[in-house]
Amino acid sequence: MSFKVLGHSGSAFTANPANVEHILKTNFENYPKGELADMLDDFLGRGIFNSDGEEWLQQRKTASYELNKRSLRNFVVHAVRFEVVERLLPLLERAAGPGRRTLDMLDVLEGFAFDNICRVAFGEDPACLTEEGLRGRNQSMEVMQAFNVAKNTIMTRFLLPSWVWRLLRLLDLEPERKMRKAIAVIHGYANKIIQQRRDSGGTAGSATKDDLLSRFAASGEHTDEGLIYVVTNFIVAGRDATAGSVSWLFWLVSSRPQVEEKIVSEIRAVRARSGGDATTTTATTTFRFDELREMHYLQAALTESMRLYPPVALNTRICRRDDLLPDGTFVGKGWQMTYCPYAMARLEDVWGKDCEVFKPERWLDEAGAFQPVAPCKYPVFHAGPRMCLGKEMAYIQMKSIVACIYERFSLRYIGGEGHPGLQLAGTLRMAGGLPMQIIPRVGPAA
Repeated sequence: MSFKVLGHSGSAFTANPANVEHILKTNFENYPKGELADMLDDFLGRGIFNSDGEEWLQQRKTASYELNKRSLRNFVVHAVRFEVVERLLPLLERAAGPGRRTLDMLDVLEGFAFDNICRVAFGEDPACLTEEGLRGRNQSMEVMQAFNVAKNTIMTRFLLPSWVWRLLRLLDLEPERKMRKAIAVIHGYANKIIQQRRDSGGTAGSATKDDLLSRFAASGEHTDEGLIYVVTNFIVAGRDATAGSVSWLFWLVSSRPQVEEKIVSEIRAVRARSGGDATTTTATTTFRFDELREMHYLQAALTESMRLYPPVALNTRICRRDDLLPDGTFVGKGWQMTYCPYAMARLEDVWGKDCEVFKPERWLDEAGAFQPVAPCKYPVFHAGPRMCLGKEMAYIQMKSIVACIYERFSLRYIGGEGHPGLQLAGTLRMAGGLPMQIIPRVGPAA
């Protein structure tokens, strides 16, 4: 559909895979971020997620080179393992013990994801899932709240004519006043880490070798301000998408014991092939990278969960020149062109009559191996030249979390029979959290 609203440029929305391919791939150069980047400039600068043209391309090349290194993949696996073993599993053990208390798993997973991405991005540990972190007694809570404020304000900017939010920012009125304070907290946190590196080793990249800050600083291409934006971009990408995706999976599986049984059976089979059993599987035993790759059904379940509840439910570009989409829709110069993965998942023409059913099997071939589809039919990780570079790392993190939890626990949603509310704040988030009861698993995997 397309329309014009007073005070806005024209807008067009699509859930047609052919149109998505045209926007993201075939006619990629005609659909930059454009003026939308201005909305995020004070927050993300012109980092990889908020730039176009040559500026974007150079950052893309650098990021692609770094993210494809085996050393970084191993560093990510190690970071996930630490957070799972030292923080997440003990927290669930305590909740599953005598008195069996309820946990807001969305809150837990967001803390996990923030700890993990800060380790990968900074080599820094915010310790959100420690006792102090859970009680809001360390700086991590202030930084996480600042990210939430920033995300909500950006959504407000998106809904307002640009001159309105710019005027509010100029006059330092709400919500722009909160945004200014939130950005100061976030950038101040990043800058403190960078300066500590400078003080301890002479360069931001000399204190450690594996985190993203060290890797990007070592190139010598970024000022301190540029490094702040680099890290902020990666935290935005790595925090909410992972936590949200795993949360929706836990909610979906909670009411589908047959799916949970298949996930657990696969986890146990992988463990058995590695020589593990009830006597060798301990609280410190996680899964290796090669073991995670064997979990095809788990990958299918995660992929199906993200199909129905994509982390980025809407994605917008600016049309540079008048264009005609493959389905015949006219898009004018300067229009906002939005594609909607959330709507695509609910169209029979795209996914069949069972499109609204949570069905991991749709992603498996006859042999039970995971079978992907064309990115423009499933644009959860984007498509075309801006295809997500962190896709493999995202699956590593999500599969490790889910496998380690389901091997030891069953999770039951106790938030009522209704559907959790939807909150669109950059990513698709559960409104009201995810209250769950943690139940120790009985059997060989316990």
